Amino acid sequence: MSIYNPQSSTAEQFISHSEIVAILDYAAAHRNDMALIGDILTKAAEGRGLTHREAAVLMECSDSDTTERIFAIARDIKQRIYGNRIVMFAPLYLSNHCINGCTYCPYHATNRTIARRKLSQEQIAAEVIALQDMGHKRLALEAGEHPKLAPIEYILDSIDTIYSIHHRNGAIRRVNVNIAATTVENYRRLRDAGIGTYILFEETYNREVYNRLHPSGPKSDWAYHTEAMDRAMEGGIDDVGIGALFGLADYRYDLIGLLLHAEHLEARFGVGPHTISVPRIRPADDIDLTKFPNAVTDELFRRIVAILRLAVPYTGMIISTRESAECRRQVLEVGVSQISGGSRTSVGGYAEQQQSEGSEQFDISDHRTLDQIVGWLLELGYIPSFCTACYREGRTGDRFMSLAKSGAIGNCCGPNALMTLQEYLCDYASESTLAAAKGVIAAEVAKIPSERARQITVERIERIVKGERDFRF
Repeated sequence: MSIYNPQSSTAEQFISHSEIVAILDYAAAHRNDMALIGDILTKAAEGRGLTHREAAVLMECSDSDTTERIFAIARDIKQRIYGNRIVMFAPLYLSNHCINGCTYCPYHATNRTIARRKLSQEQIAAEVIALQDMGHKRLALEAGEHPKLAPIEYILDSIDTIYSIHHRNGAIRRVNVNIAATTVENYRRLRDAGIGTYILFEETYNREVYNRLHPSGPKSDWAYHTEAMDRAMEGGIDDVGIGALFGLADYRYDLIGLLLHAEHLEARFGVGPHTISVPRIRPADDIDLTKFPNAVTDELFRRIVAILRLAVPYTGMIISTRESAECRRQVLEVGVSQISGGSRTSVGGYAEQQQSEGSEQFDISDHRTLDQIVGWLLELGYIPSFCTACYREGRTGDRFMSLAKSGAIGNCCGPNALMTLQEYLCDYASESTLAAAKGVIAAEVAKIPSERARQITVERIERIVKGERDFRF
C-alpha cells in the first residue's frame, strides 16, 4: 500500500488509493456533523479554498440548507474572482487515428465503424478560416494518439499553421493543446511552439477502473499518464489543465482524485491547475452507455461543479457542448468560467461538415452557433470574452495564480473582456446579438475600479469601432 505524499513525483503516492478510501470513509462518517460542515463553509466563504477532505464532507452532506449555502458561496467566489466574464473557445480535431483501446471512446483502435480522418495542413488552414469567420480567437487542439499518423511533428506543424492564418479581421491568438501524455522533451517543443495550456484528462483516478477501461495502447500505463502534468511542468509548460470524465467511476472518488492532483501540483511546483474540466460521458459511435452505471445526474453535476469552485477558487472551470443549454446555464452560475461555442467534435467539422460525418468523438447536446451562444450569455448578464492577453503578456503559471488568488486578475480581465467583445460585435455579431449587447459594454466599463484603466478602455473601444484590433492590458 502506497504512502500518501502530495510532494512525490510518483503517481501512486500523490494519487493514493488508500488516502482516497480513508477520505471517503471520513466523509461518510461526518456527513451530518453540522458543526464541522459549518466551519468548512465559513472557510470556503473566505475564498481560501478547501482540502480534499473538507470538499469530500460537503459532497457527502445531503442537507438541503447546506446545499443552498454551497451554491450561494460558489456564486460569490466566482463573482469575486471572475466577475461575470465567460471565456469562449472551440475544439479543433486534427485526427482521430488512435492506437489506444479506451472502451468509452469511439477512437479506440478496434472500432471499425468510425470514419478515420487526418487533416492535411491545407485542410487545417480551411478549418481555421471557418473558425475565424465565426469569431473565435482561442482553440483547443485535439487529436487521437498515433505515433505514425499523428506524431509530435504533425502537431507542431499544425500549431504553426493555425498561428499563421489571418483572415479578414480574424486570428487565432492562442492554441491550447489536448493530446496524449508525452515526454519532457516533447513538452519543451510544445512550449517553444507557443501553446497556451496543456490539457489532459485523467478520465478516472480510480486505478482499478482505469486499467479495466484502458486494456491496450500507451494510455493503459496509468502511472505514465497520471504523471504527465509533472513532465509538462518540467518541460516548461506552467499552465496545465486537468479533468475527469464523470460517469466512468464513482463520482466521489474522481472528485477527490481531481483535488489530490491539484494539491500535488501546488505542493511540488507551487502552481495548481490553470483549468479543471468536468465532462460527463456521452453517447458516441460504438459506445454502449448501459455499460457505464456511474452516470451523474444534472443535479449532482451542478453540486460537483460548485464544490470544485469552493475547493479550488482560482482555477478556470471548463464545460463543453457535451452538455445541454439548460445544464450549462445552471453550472455557469456556480462555477464554470469557460465554455465552447459552435463546436464540432468531428475531424474537418467546420469547413467540411458533410465529409466529416461519422468521425465524431462524442455527440453534441448544445448545437447553437457561436453567435447564438454569445447573445444568450449577454441576455443572462454575462460578458463573453475572447481574451488571450494573459498568455501573450506572460501572465502564466505562478504569475497568473498570484493575481487570480488575490482577485487582482480582474483589473486586467475586465477591460480585456470588454475590448474583445467589442471586436466580436463589430466583426461577427448578428442583429439580435447586437441588440442584446446594447448598453452592456458602457455599463461594464463604468464598473472598472481604476479611473486610468477605465479611460484607456474607453479610448481603445472607440478605436476598435473605427477598425483597429488587438488591444490588451
